[in-house]
Amino acid sequence: MVWGGVLGALGVAVLAGLAWNIGLFHARVPDALQLSGNIEAHESVLSFTGVQSRIIELPFDEGASVKQGAIIARVDDSDYRQQVAMAAAAMAVEERQLEAARRNRVAAGKVVLSDRADLEYKTVDFERISRIAPRAISAESRDLAAAAVEESRAALQRDEALRAAADRNVELAKAEVRSALEALKLARITESYTQLAAPIDGVILVRQAELGEVVSPGTPIFTLADIDHVWLRAYVNETDVGRIRLGEAAVVTTDNYPGKRYRGRVSFIAEQAEFTPKSVETHAERVTLVYRIRIDIDNPTHELVPGMPADAQLQLLH
Repeated sequence: MVWGGVLGALGVAVLAGLAWNIGLFHARVPDALQLSGNIEAHESVLSFTGVQSRIIELPFDEGASVKQGAIIARVDDSDYRQQVAMAAAAMAVEERQLEAARRNRVAAGKVVLSDRADLEYKTVDFERISRIAPRAISAESRDLAAAAVEESRAALQRDEALRAAADRNVELAKAEVRSALEALKLARITESYTQLAAPIDGVILVRQAELGEVVSPGTPIFTLADIDHVWLRAYVNETDVGRIRLGEAAVVTTDNYPGKRYRGRVSFIAEQAEFTPKSVETHAERVTLVYRIRIDIDNPTHELVPGMPADAQLQLLH
């Protein structure tokens, strides 16, 4: 009986130990994975293009939300407006020259018509004189009629050449007008560069210039984040990465909006492992190999902004 009791006790102990080990195994592989990270977004560094001038307007500061097309900076445009005015005046001159060239072409055409009529008349007159009996008209008269025909023909050839030159002058004047128009367009485009507009809806993360500062082309003015499309950057341990799939749903929460849940989906899983980012404090955690993942998040209300800490929960695959 004693041995039977001992064996029974040992059996219970073994079963209890087995049950404890099984429970410990399930604790290591939970059904849900909790991740922490920071909200990120596409960022655009905005600067003036093609102008160098003094900033006279900066209506937005860091953290401000702006709509696409909103003017977020402006520089002094007096020089560029003057260039537009000069280009417009130059184009007006070219248009007047084109109109004058067209009038000259019309006049040259009328002269050619007159010359042709004159040549036709003198040719008919010469033929009429030539048909008259030699005794009825002197040789001098015939010679004068023939000379008149040749003179009229020469005048026609000269005036046709002048009309061709007038045609070329019109085409040249048209080209000058087109060139002046393009110069005016360029001046207006350059003038438009004195205003810096937001290319997208977003949030200003960094303001890198101040009023009165003289900026050159390419000088950073603002860093703008696209908060319509944000994501959570997080890291997953080697033991868990095989249980996550692209497109998998995630629930994201933040301390900024307690109790609010945002829908997300896994859009990227790194193919290669890396060491835990150096922002982690302890050496033991920093040397752990992890895989970077990205969770795209629906952000219709623009509540999630870059830099905001957030947590995500994923359902692991078995």
